[in-house]
Amino acid sequence: MRQARIRNFCIVAHIDHGKSTLADRLIEATGTLEKRRMRDQVLDTMDLERERGITIKLNAVRMTYRAADGDDYELNLIDTPGHVDFTYEVSRSLVACEGAVLVVDASQGIQAQTLSNLFLALDAGLEIIPVLNKIDLPAAEPERRARELFDLIGTPIDEILMVSAKEGRGVDRLLEEIVRRVPPPAGQPEAPLRALIFDSYYDRYRGAIPSIRVVDGSIRKGTRIVFGAHPDDEYDVDEVGYLQLEQKATDVLEAGEVGYMVANVRGVDETRAGDTVLDARRPAPVLPGYRDIKPMVFAGLYPTDASQYEELRDALAKLKLNDGSLHYEPETSVALGFGFRCGFLGLLHMDIVRERLEREFNLGLISTVPNVEYHVYRADGSMELIENPTRMPHGSGVERVEEPYVKTRVTAPAEYIGAIMKLGQERRGEYLGMHYLDPTRVQFEFDFPLAEIVLDFYDKLKTVTRGYAAMDYEVSTYRASELVKLDMLINGDAVDAFSVIIHRSKAHEWGKKIAEKLHELIPRQLFEVVIQAAIGNKVIARESIRPLRKNVTSKCYGGDITRKRKLLEKQKEGKRRMKQVGVVEIPQEAFLAVLQVD
Repeated sequence: MRQARIRNFCIVAHIDHGKSTLADRLIEATGTLEKRRMRDQVLDTMDLERERGITIKLNAVRMTYRAADGDDYELNLIDTPGHVDFTYEVSRSLVACEGAVLVVDASQGIQAQTLSNLFLALDAGLEIIPVLNKIDLPAAEPERRARELFDLIGTPIDEILMVSAKEGRGVDRLLEEIVRRVPPPAGQPEAPLRALIFDSYYDRYRGAIPSIRVVDGSIRKGTRIVFGAHPDDEYDVDEVGYLQLEQKATDVLEAGEVGYMVANVRGVDETRAGDTVLDARRPAPVLPGYRDIKPMVFAGLYPTDASQYEELRDALAKLKLNDGSLHYEPETSVALGFGFRCGFLGLLHMDIVRERLEREFNLGLISTVPNVEYHVYRADGSMELIENPTRMPHGSGVERVEEPYVKTRVTAPAEYIGAIMKLGQERRGEYLGMHYLDPTRVQFEFDFPLAEIVLDFYDKLKTVTRGYAAMDYEVSTYRASELVKLDMLINGDAVDAFSVIIHRSKAHEWGKKIAEKLHELIPRQLFEVVIQAAIGNKVIARESIRPLRKNVTSKCYGGDITRKRKLLEKQKEGKRRMKQVGVVEIPQEAFLAVLQVD
């Protein structure tokens, strides 16, 4: 198809504002999929996506639409993940488009991630088509929300589209507006090949298959290609085609078109989002914007049954074939045995990986407390990256420790200003400012240490605002903080799975709560069990579990008191010896309980 009749666009929205449902209606309206194959959230292919109502793995679909002017147009809808953990993937999808449909829930209005994705789209220079969705809801306020959008991006109110994706209202007009307002791609068909990878997945028979947007030139079967990030390896293209919820082979993909290619690439590590596909015989400059994805959250994953270690290793290897952002390496824990230290993009990514391992590979897993990556500067000037608390050096050899900070936007009703400010102070947040989006809703800006929001901040925020708040964040910088390593000792022995790196001002409170939890969960022994929270050699909290006591004097009736005393002394000596050699079994519930400490 001629470039002038190609339209590449995406849909951006906050979670649960109807992005996937609107995509369904567009696919239906253009007759892309037969009715018998149509289902809700057709672009969401994973069970987890359908259950949680979020997009985790993006998709692309080519639609053919006959516009009111009588011409056929090729519409390429490039889906985007819907969570802050996948911001980089969203940015690469946006760069592959010329336009973005900005979907806003007519009952909820503009949320934090609406703004985040809007700014990404504006940075990519996209034409924005604002859409108010869910106008069929009783709580919808389309006039008020249209004014908000006008204040935000300046689109005249009569050009803001009113749509009900559930009922299909307004979809035909939206298609016409996409054709009219989204500019055609501006690539050069005769130039050397340059294609942007915006996603990839692994096929066990054909290797990694990247989804691409051809920027310049063309790609066909037999083209010899290289990737911009590792230009030493060359590949021969075996197949190219376009995506219509399945792969459909074609002869050639030309400038402006969206599709896929098969070149027997070994793994998705080599077809990273944002990389450039180049012609090996006519190399051209790579497309800007590519960067390596770095994990932000680290946690240990251990099998509940030690015999499943090999199965866990194989499961992680298979999962990594499809998820290039997952990092893992073997580690051992005195308390938990053999496992893996894993790096994730964020808490949602960690949750998804763990749930997929348990569901798809039938594994029982224990995860340690999530940590972030710290910069530890030694007295000799060297710097070490620490993501595992057990590797944190002690004492005078450390000059300073820096932790990552994130710039956070929180949107909530004005009545919860006090509760949000209090929560921000509790989590060491640095207040940057606040402004009213409208008379009833406020947007806050904070700088938070990533470690403070990585565990349960989002849940707390939802609790104090009765579920009305929305949050979005981006990593900003590293700053020096007064951080310490807190160990939990059981009868003098440190349990590495409970070790955390924490701010000194919060160490006592955290240690006390962990000690109390362990006091409840560790069963009583025949000897005293001492639970201590310690920073270095200094104990800051302590709990004791009293021993079970057998009445050894019950057989003594009458007689000399020295007989009873002799038996009690013998029992005391036995308990002392038992405490030296006895092993305290820590139940699995104790490790899970640490993650739930308030």
